[in-house]
Amino acid sequence: MNKSRRKYLIGLVVALFIIWFIADAVNEPGVQDLPGKFEEAAFYRNENNTGPIVRIYAVSLTDTLWQAMEQYGNFMPHTKYGNTRVYFFLQGQPIPEEVYPGEENFPAELQKYCLARFEKDAMGNVSFRKYPFL
Repeated sequence: MNKSRRKYLIGLVVALFIIWFIADAVNEPGVQDLPGKFEEAAFYRNENNTGPIVRIYAVSLTDTLWQAMEQYGNFMPHTKYGNTRVYFFLQGQPIPEEVYPGEENFPAELQKYCLARFEKDAMGNVSFRKYPFL
């Protein structure tokens, strides 16, 4: 095999790898791929960028898809030493329009409508509780 043909084949292989890497990066699964039509209704993030970052979400979905809820929680941003908490509610039922920091993240009268709570704590430990307020 001559040198120019060898360079051409090596270039072709490198180009194919680059195309494959780009296609793989663009086609990463995400929230939009989960069943249940998740919709974010409320979000809170503290403005402290030097300490623990707290993120709280209230999300609605069309059905009690427990595994999809846990996957949704895992897709949410999390910062080392921060805390991410996601509350899930059925679409068509009352849902918080605002969430806030502290022990109670939304009004107590809406707790009975909460299907599940996903939480990733400061150490990266994940917990997922069905009907957390019952």
